[in-house]
Amino acid sequence: MDDKHKNLPSSLPYRDDGNAQTIYSQNPPPIELKRALAVQMSQHGQSYRTIHDILQVSLGFISASCQRYERSGIQGLRSNYWGTAGYLSAEQKQELFRWLDGQDAWTLEEVIDPIEDRYGVVYQSLQSYYALLKSAEFSWKKTQPAHPDKDDQQIQEKLKFRMFGYGYALL
Repeated sequence: MDDKHKNLPSSLPYRDDGNAQTIYSQNPPPIELKRALAVQMSQHGQSYRTIHDILQVSLGFISASCQRYERSGIQGLRSNYWGTAGYLSAEQKQELFRWLDGQDAWTLEEVIDPIEDRYGVVYQSLQSYYALLKSAEFSWKKTQPAHPDKDDQQIQEKLKFRMFGYGYALL
């Protein structure tokens, strides 16, 4: 073991004590498990390159994991990110979904405006609006009963051409 890691304790929260059930029962998030394994492997004298090859993580990840462990112990290996709170509350989403359900047709812009006007929420990307609509099982690609520029005569002529062009006969 190199001097850098000689003071690190060899007991980590995810150590393999010979019983695989111990590791599985703790069920840590994959990133935490990789951090713990990287530190443990480093403590046992594995080179960063070997750890990199086995765990498929960057050399910086290994170094940062060891530093986190040195600084904060086991808690330093835990993930601090728990996500962000949504912009709209569940009640606001339900109100919006009821309003949209009552509309015959709408465009994405007609969805964005009420969200901003009623709730003061502006999402940073259109993808957030798409995800919101998808969560309500709405499609932002709402169909129309008929194409507004539909020309029945042109359609019939194309159909005749296609039928004869592919060897079909009119009945």
